[in-house]
Amino acid sequence: MNADNPLSKEMFIELKQLLSGAATVAIGGHTNPDGDCVGSCMGLYIYLLKNYRSIKVDVYLEEIPPSFHLLSNTEDIKHQKDLLEPSQTLIGSSDEQYDLFVCLDCGDLKRLGFSLPIFKTAKRTLCIDHHVSNQGFADVNYIVPSASSTCEMVFHLFEKERIPLASATALYLGIIHDTGAFQYSSTSPNTLRVAAELLAMGVKGYQIIDETYYSKSHIQNRVLGKVLLDSRLILHDRGIISILSKHDQEALGATIHDLDGIVSVLRTTKGVDVAIFIYEVGHLQYKVSLRSSEEFDVRPVAEAFGGGGHQRAAGVAMIGKIEEIQEKLRYEILQQMQGE
Repeated sequence: MNADNPLSKEMFIELKQLLSGAATVAIGGHTNPDGDCVGSCMGLYIYLLKNYRSIKVDVYLEEIPPSFHLLSNTEDIKHQKDLLEPSQTLIGSSDEQYDLFVCLDCGDLKRLGFSLPIFKTAKRTLCIDHHVSNQGFADVNYIVPSASSTCEMVFHLFEKERIPLASATALYLGIIHDTGAFQYSSTSPNTLRVAAELLAMGVKGYQIIDETYYSKSHIQNRVLGKVLLDSRLILHDRGIISILSKHDQEALGATIHDLDGIVSVLRTTKGVDVAIFIYEVGHLQYKVSLRSSEEFDVRPVAEAFGGGGHQRAAGVAMIGKIEEIQEKLRYEILQQMQGE
């Protein structure tokens, strides 16, 4: 497979074959959806709405960051509360199967969250993803770790002349967020070519970058200030860590969406190879976000505790006392560093 062209013409034909017999299609992504997840799901959803009008399409995602609502059709997203009909029958159960479930940007079946039952009961399943840890859990799997983003892959599935502007906008958003606005090493010549084609279709790239990547609310800036103030250097100054308690989140009026991007700011600290941001989500329950420089791979660290991600960006949910979690992470990172 050509790394500059993540999805070949043959794969495009395969997608058309999958869609040809489908009257109903469900689209879903990973829990706590980020830009690439939302962008790829909405990009495909809008493309199918416009070009395959005979197919009933539904998209299932957890609540998305407020800034992502600049995308068209986000009001159509079905959340967990929408899964129960008045009869209390789960959509996607044996008496209402989708012909096809398309799973996007999800490296592990468990990360589908509330839409997992729908995936399991679908007649056929397709996974499109760029996580290197993805073992291929669907009937058909297109996994290209060299791609910058799932959105870059989805772009190659479409007939370019049939891509609606709203779909192109969603794909551009996903590429921006998974490449750090083209800063990360995953940005390839093909990534830039795809971005250029999307801009040529009329995508307002500057608006997407400003409104969804750089622009922050007052609450978000206050949270960032708190996190930076409480941060400390560890691992012989090669690492930086900060912890945000549930109490502090509530005091600042912050939601989980206000924490997006914080770990990347921590990573910009000069001389730091690894950034760790831990935030409390419940009693003895924490989410850990990891970012690294070119010198270190954080994916094995997250995988050691049941998480996953990419070489420079990974995450994991952990249970226990915060002191124990910190020590486990410190030890695992140190082991990885010693093996460099």
